[in-house]
Amino acid sequence: MSMIKRPAPWETRDDGTGNDPLTEIRAAVDGLTSTVEQRLTAIETGASELRSRMDRTEQVMRRPGGGNGGGDQGQAVQVETRAFARYLRTGTAGMSADETRALRLSDDEAAGYLAPPDFQAEIDKDLTLFSPIRALATVRTTGRSEVNTLRRTSPATATWVGEDDDRPETEVKYGQQTFNVRELGTYVDVSLSLLEDAAVDVAAELASEFAEAFGVTESQAFVNGDGALKPMGFMADPSLSYTPGGDASAVKADGLIDLFHALKPAYRQNGVWLMNSTTLAAVRKLKDSQGRYLVDIGGMANAPSTLLLGRPVVEAVDMPDVAGGAYPIAFGDFGIGYRIYDRVALSIVRDDFTQRTKGRVRFHGRRRVAAGVRRAEAIRKLKIATS
Repeated sequence: MSMIKRPAPWETRDDGTGNDPLTEIRAAVDGLTSTVEQRLTAIETGASELRSRMDRTEQVMRRPGGGNGGGDQGQAVQVETRAFARYLRTGTAGMSADETRALRLSDDEAAGYLAPPDFQAEIDKDLTLFSPIRALATVRTTGRSEVNTLRRTSPATATWVGEDDDRPETEVKYGQQTFNVRELGTYVDVSLSLLEDAAVDVAAELASEFAEAFGVTESQAFVNGDGALKPMGFMADPSLSYTPGGDASAVKADGLIDLFHALKPAYRQNGVWLMNSTTLAAVRKLKDSQGRYLVDIGGMANAPSTLLLGRPVVEAVDMPDVAGGAYPIAFGDFGIGYRIYDRVALSIVRDDFTQRTKGRVRFHGRRRVAAGVRRAEAIRKLKIATS
C-alpha cells in the first residue's frame, strides 16, 4: 500500500487555476516591505534637511544683528547696516572682526566703503526731491565706465509687388550711442561729539547732507549739462527739435498746442510738461477763446495735480525762464527719451585726521553716474520766438 504524501504549507501548491497563492503572498509582502523602506528613507532624508536648515539658521542668528529671536524681518537690524553705522561713528578701529567682514569693501578704483542697501535707498528717495528728472527718466545700473547702446537709424521698408515680381532688398541701419560715466564728489565735516552721541542717527544725517548736495548738482546736469565732466542734459542736446511759440517774448496758448501736436502720438500718451515755477505761473494765466484756463488744477484724495492739455506738469527749478530766444518748456516721454545709468550709488570714505584739530571727522562722498538723451524724437522744446 503506497502512502500519499501531502505537501507542506510552505511548499509551492497549485490551486487548479495555474496560480500559486504562496507566491502571490510573498510578492505582496515584498512589495509592502519595499514601500515601508522607501517611506523610512524619505523621512530620514527630510529630517536630515531639516537639521541642516536649523544649523544654518542658528549660524545666522549667532551673527551680530542676525535677528531678534524670530520677530518681524522688517524690524530686524541688518548686519551690513549696523556695521556701516559703526564705521561712521568710530571708523575701522572701533569695529569688531565680524562687523569689518560685514562691510562690502570696494576695489582700488572706488576707494571706500559702499553704503548698505538701506542707506542707498534713503539717498535715492531724497534725490527725487531735488532731481525730478530721475522720477521721469529710465534709471538703470551699470558696471562699466561707459555704456554703449545700439539705435536704429534706418528702418526696414516694404514695397508692393506682383505675384511673380522680385522682392526688393531693404537694409536696416544701426548706430551706436555712448554714455560716459561721470563722477560727482563732495565731503561733509561732522563733529566728534555728534558721532559719539548715540541719540543721533548719523546715517540719516549724512544721507540728508549728501542727498541735497548730489541732488541739486545732478538736477542741473540732467537738464542743462554740456557733457564736459558731467552728463549731457536734454536741453543742451543738439539732437532735440523745437517748436516756435508764436511770440518773441511771451508764452502763447497756440504755441503750446503746436508743441503738443508736434510730438508723435505714441509719445504724447505718456508725455509730461516740464517747466519752472515762474513759467508755470505764466502758463496758468492763459485762457481759451471762451475764457477758460488751459491749466487744470485737480486731483483726488487730497493729492493735487496740474494738467495742461490733459497731460501732467512737473516743475523743474533748472528750466530757464521765459525770455526771447529761450526754451522754457519741454514736453515729451522722458522715460523713453532720457536714460540714467548709476555706476556707484554712494561711496563714503571716513577721514579721521584732516580735521582732527578742530574736533571733526571728514566724510568724503562720491557718486558715479552716466546720463543722456536716448531717443531725441520723444522730447521736444518750446522756443520763445516766431520762427
